[in-house]
Amino acid sequence: DTALVIGLHNFPEGLITFVATLADPRVGAVLAVAISIHNIPEGLCVSLPIYFATGNRMKAFLWGSLSGIFEPVAAFFGWLVLASVVTPTVYAVLFGWISGMMVMICVKEILPTAFRYDPKDTVVTHSVVAGMAVIALSLVLFAVN
Repeated sequence: DTALVIGLHNFPEGLITFVATLADPRVGAVLAVAISIHNIPEGLCVSLPIYFATGNRMKAFLWGSLSGIFEPVAAFFGWLVLASVVTPTVYAVLFGWISGMMVMICVKEILPTAFRYDPKDTVVTHSVVAGMAVIALSLVLFAVN
């Protein structure tokens, strides 16, 4: 389930990276680096349970890689469909639509799974708040004009 959920949330990440790059290559580059950095723990979240369950490094690596393949697929899809039609209005609608997709995946899939494994909420809420703080801080520190 984890690999599928992470794969699903990687699709809008790839699409938004492509759309952001079309609008402003500098923003797209910053976004691509940020997403790449956060893909490291994501890959570990997929690979480590598979490795410990099976003892098979190759299987763990392949599942971790497969969960990340949706990003370039989404970017390619975006290029095929959107490259010639992106206007400021389309750009704004896509950002809203993709952001909504990411929020819904978090609210409906990732958070319930996290609370299932942390039923006393010893870590989840603090982690969500810490993540929000990191995002807010990065918006301030790395403001792209």
